[in-house]
Amino acid sequence: MPTEKIILGIDPGTTIMGFGLIKTVGKNMELMQMDELILKKYNDHYTKLKLIFERTLHIVDTYHPDEIAIEAPFFGKNVQSMLKLGRAQGVAMAACLIREVPITEYSPKKIKMAITGNGNASKEQVAKMLQNTLQIKELPKNLDATDGLAAAVCHFYNAGKVSSNKNYTGWGAFVKQNESRVKK
Repeated sequence: MPTEKIILGIDPGTTIMGFGLIKTVGKNMELMQMDELILKKYNDHYTKLKLIFERTLHIVDTYHPDEIAIEAPFFGKNVQSMLKLGRAQGVAMAACLIREVPITEYSPKKIKMAITGNGNASKEQVAKMLQNTLQIKELPKNLDATDGLAAAVCHFYNAGKVSSNKNYTGWGAFVKQNESRVKK
């Protein structure tokens, strides 16, 4: 009997957070949901972080995913943007960890490579490939939702493969794998 799993993919952001959920049975997957949390209208960064936490927790409590795949922040030149993006990712991860759902991080290149075969693919190319693979009738206006969905599909494609991606099964595992980041 094939194992059924629900995978939540998250594309963290402080302007738009995208997410997608897939249900997998054996080697088959189907789209459950994809959406975006629009945060542009909020000026206060802390309000955005609170909303990211609440929405992520709501998604986890509603769909009960078995695993989470999250896009890791890419390294950019703007330190402030990196800091904000890292906070958004951390808050989304905390919401998942509080419910003890295992998390795997994937680099943007790894996600693009898994979906399109090209680590430098555009958002549009990733979205089109997902549209074909999952028979999505209409793509969203913003492609952050498909980026979140891409993380989930990447995780499905990488299931069972040995990788150096970071896995966290709870706070204890996170702390153990990040001892250098913990103040004592």
